[in-house]
Amino acid sequence: MVPPGATGRKDKPCHFVFPFRARPLSCRVATATVHQAKDAEVTDLTYIRVEWDGDLVVVSVDRQDKLNALNAEVVSELGEVFSSIRDDDQVRGVILTGAGDKAFVAGADIGELARMDSISGVRVSRQGQEVFRSIERFPKPVLAAVGGYALGGGCELALACHLRVASDDARFGLPEVGLGIIPGYGGTVRLSRLIGLGRAVELTLTGEMVDAERALAMGLVSRVVERSALLDASKSLLRKVTKNGPLAVRLALESIYHAVDTATAEALDLESSLFGLLASTEDMKEGMAAFTEKRSPDFKGR
Repeated sequence: MVPPGATGRKDKPCHFVFPFRARPLSCRVATATVHQAKDAEVTDLTYIRVEWDGDLVVVSVDRQDKLNALNAEVVSELGEVFSSIRDDDQVRGVILTGAGDKAFVAGADIGELARMDSISGVRVSRQGQEVFRSIERFPKPVLAAVGGYALGGGCELALACHLRVASDDARFGLPEVGLGIIPGYGGTVRLSRLIGLGRAVELTLTGEMVDAERALAMGLVSRVVERSALLDASKSLLRKVTKNGPLAVRLALESIYHAVDTATAEALDLESSLFGLLASTEDMKEGMAAFTEKRSPDFKGR
């Protein structure tokens, strides 16, 4: 599940504080410190790098000696970071990517998985599902910028994001059946919803790895770009989203993902309620006025 051949590196720590005032930051490091916005609780991170570009946050899995493979600590730190920025009004969107030039996330840590028994296996799966679910239900758009390998848990992590952009050298797959297990972080649930039942069954049961162009044809990703343009293209796409009303974007995501898990009638009821709620906002009035006056809207998120 984790292709061999990567070499690691050691970096000096750099500290980031939420919410940020001085941005953007460009320190390329493997260690960061997150200060919780509400209670100032400090959590030290080892494998996650956090950087700002204006109102976008770039979250990078940085475990390059293992091709950014997920272990319990990486999953936990992802959960901490997304929790810490969830209610930060300065955050308009998140890009999730992998450090280095070989992998987005090349899978789960095989050494850790090999030690599982039936009880710890359930615990590992539930931990990943909980964190990935928090990403899927994040109230602001999350885009996976996938370069290189996105296998197993890495593919599942990309599936949990709202949008996916791939580099031309990206490779996707769920190879778990070849290890005698199944995807455990939501892959058997989300993949079929995204690309259809037949293709999802084929990819899951064969463990086949697909390239970026086939992933695009399947609808697994929405765009494929050259590797050197991956981050810029991802930011460009995400900013097409974040220029819109933040409340509208947030409630659109809520309506879309609620509909995935519920009956049509209930989903339509929620859509109507959210539509009505937005009709009473300052953003709606500003959006309508800007359209009438032929100017760009100045949304405040109110």
